[in-house]
Amino acid sequence: MSKPTDIRVVGTALYFLPVRTRVPLKFGAETVTEVTCARVCVWVTDRRGRSAAGWGETPLSTQWVWPSGLPLAPRADALRKFCVQLARAWAEFPGWGHPLEIGHDFQQQGLPGWLERFNLERDAHSEPLPWLAALVCCSAFDLAVHEAFGQLVERPVYATYGPEFMSRDLGDFLEAAPLFSFAGKCPQDFLRAIPPVQLPAWHLVGGLDLLDPSELNGAEPEDGYPVLLPDWIQRDGLQCLKVKLRGTDARWDFERMVKVGDIALASGVTALSADFNCTVTDPAYVIEILQRLQRERPGVFERLLYVEQPFPYDLERHRIDVHELAAMKPLFLDESAHDWRVVRFGQQLGWNGVALKTCKTQTGALLMACWAKAHGMRLMVQDLTNPMLAQIPHVLLAAHVGTIRGVETNAMQFYPAASVAEAVVHPGLYQRRNGVVELSSIRGPGFGYRLNEMQRELPAVAAEFGR
Repeated sequence: MSKPTDIRVVGTALYFLPVRTRVPLKFGAETVTEVTCARVCVWVTDRRGRSAAGWGETPLSTQWVWPSGLPLAPRADALRKFCVQLARAWAEFPGWGHPLEIGHDFQQQGLPGWLERFNLERDAHSEPLPWLAALVCCSAFDLAVHEAFGQLVERPVYATYGPEFMSRDLGDFLEAAPLFSFAGKCPQDFLRAIPPVQLPAWHLVGGLDLLDPSELNGAEPEDGYPVLLPDWIQRDGLQCLKVKLRGTDARWDFERMVKVGDIALASGVTALSADFNCTVTDPAYVIEILQRLQRERPGVFERLLYVEQPFPYDLERHRIDVHELAAMKPLFLDESAHDWRVVRFGQQLGWNGVALKTCKTQTGALLMACWAKAHGMRLMVQDLTNPMLAQIPHVLLAAHVGTIRGVETNAMQFYPAASVAEAVVHPGLYQRRNGVVELSSIRGPGFGYRLNEMQRELPAVAAEFGR
């Protein structure tokens, strides 16, 4: 049954904001030194003719969404071109409904066809744009639709996920399990009624990050921000460290965990996680590292809260049973978790946690969160080094779904200057103090950006359709 508040998209505008890192960030076999953020404005109208605009943003992190031996430039260019295609696709999409309904329908009915056409039109010898990359490009538009709806009904986004505004319940999106039915349930049934206004902040220890003075070579930035891990811990009061590993060099990975772990123990850090970046092919690789940590560094092992996605992206192609590993430490899907169906398949293989990201769409993150929580899986909200507007939906998701602990947030490590305009309005979101980020400045309808208070000059529009 339709509702008067149902919306459809009537126009889009797309902007590209370039950002350079202050220090390199290593992703698996590749290193990030710059990124383009896609910022999107979406205009919607409801059945009564009222209209509103909403904004969404995501970093187009090419190395993460499209690991490949191809040169970086053509991959990054393909992502930008696909965003332009999606600006048209969203402006032309005829669906009506709540943002979750529209977002779901677009991802099921629109996005696959647009991706197929895009790949067919490219050079026949080029690698096809992956589905994960398509989701990331789509996410800025999806976020903007959720934001626009909140603006239209004058409610915060997370106050719109119930039967007052939704015509379809979760049973229309998620398949029932033998002992559980989503019929009659809405996302609000799986969200915190009173979300926290502070979240523990996870710091990313990248593969190229410096740990002690012996690693300094004189080429480090002198911009007032720390360079060494102990200085970050002291300045920001950090309690949680995520450690990037190689997954192809067991000796290096073990020694890296030991070195970071010893710094953590000496500094009073209470939580660690290990991220193998999808490069492992045999659970025994990770199990042996964990067993050795347990024997030789029990304090480090005890602080290891979870292990993140050691294995390749495609679970169907790489059907690796992970029950033994997940019994040692919680094992979280990340890159593989494209939608709730993948999460369900992952649970069958033994995975017992899901790392959510708004960069894979707000709609998809909410549906995955609902399915995972209904089936006893733990949640985490991971960063894509989200600067500027992208940071706000990111931390709101963590606050509302409830995570194993806090939220990963590392844009202030790699490009703090990018968010100066937003930090004037939300200072506690773009710096970490006493180990937390502060959400109390987020208020008002939509995602609570408070855009009218920000002094940011946008570049020329890259694409505009509809209205």
